[in-house]
Amino acid sequence: MTRLTTGLGALLLTTAPALAGGIERAPQSIAILFEQGNYVEFGAGRVSPDVSGRDVALFGGGATGEVAEDYSFFGFGYKHQFNDQLSAALIVEQPYGADINYPAGGSLALGGTYAYVDSTTYTALLRYKLDNGFGIHGGVRGSRADGEVNLSGLAYGGLSGYNVELDSEWGWGYAVGASWERPDIAARVSLTFNSSIEHDFDTTETLGGAPLAAEESTTTVKTPRSWNLEGQTGIAPGTLLFGSIRWVNWSEFRVDPEVFTGLAGGGLVELDDTTTYVIGVGRKFTDNWSGAASFTYEKSGDDLVSPLAPTNGRKGISLAAIYTQDKWKVTTGVSYFKLGDADPETGTPDVARALMRDSDALGVGVKVGYSF
Repeated sequence: MTRLTTGLGALLLTTAPALAGGIERAPQSIAILFEQGNYVEFGAGRVSPDVSGRDVALFGGGATGEVAEDYSFFGFGYKHQFNDQLSAALIVEQPYGADINYPAGGSLALGGTYAYVDSTTYTALLRYKLDNGFGIHGGVRGSRADGEVNLSGLAYGGLSGYNVELDSEWGWGYAVGASWERPDIAARVSLTFNSSIEHDFDTTETLGGAPLAAEESTTTVKTPRSWNLEGQTGIAPGTLLFGSIRWVNWSEFRVDPEVFTGLAGGGLVELDDTTTYVIGVGRKFTDNWSGAASFTYEKSGDDLVSPLAPTNGRKGISLAAIYTQDKWKVTTGVSYFKLGDADPETGTPDVARALMRDSDALGVGVKVGYSF
């Protein structure tokens, strides 16, 4: 049961693309803090989204083509047990990203529009375990991010050809939380608050290749604060029930370049807050093999969305196989998500410019862990 218990975090972290709010790619779990002894892990995966639709009739109703590109991700974690009560962890992950590209020559409304965002977050945590089963944890988070957005197509009117580059920049935040454990039934609950992280990006804005300002400006962007509630309990010998609830304050994630905001009367991206639910069951089959299955649900929000995040809610299933041998643990998994229909909009008043329907995503991943 112990090896099954500590293996299930890999299912949630590595094999399931998060996709919350359209740009989240990792759930920022602290599960590694509960591994036994000293532990190190490496993970990687690949996600293939299928997001497409058609322009509205005003723009001819033509197909947009595939607008979400495949992407890869990686993760690293190290946990150190100082004594029976004090432990620490370092977590490296890529929680936010975007690879959206409306093919030029496809959509009349949005063709040539693209958004590329990359981020890597480093989290250093300490955990102190109390004698009554409770524990507290907290630490610092550092994030490095950059991005580029290009707007193109008839839907943008005179702003078609606008481009903004956000240079790579660091931001800092914190995490804090509490947990409770009862090892004899493999029960555990943890609650973690992740603060927002503010980046001040050096910004270059152009229109049709011509600079829109005499010098670079600064665009302040906050990656959103969030709450993570994670739990598990044994429900039968060798069988574990697990799940999580994650709330993200996406409404504070705004990208408002100075010149664009003045011209358009609003920013580039506005997203709805999300709450994501995961529930699953894990089962130990032999001394070496375990498996797990989980279901993910995120309620749809407003149908009108940013063209740079053209999905709305999701439902999905993840399957994982976990192999343990001596001090090694290998987790492989696959996830399938049905992404909610969405209507990309531009301008004021907000009006749909395209209709994205029947989108989905397939993710595969592997994680290798070693205890010492």
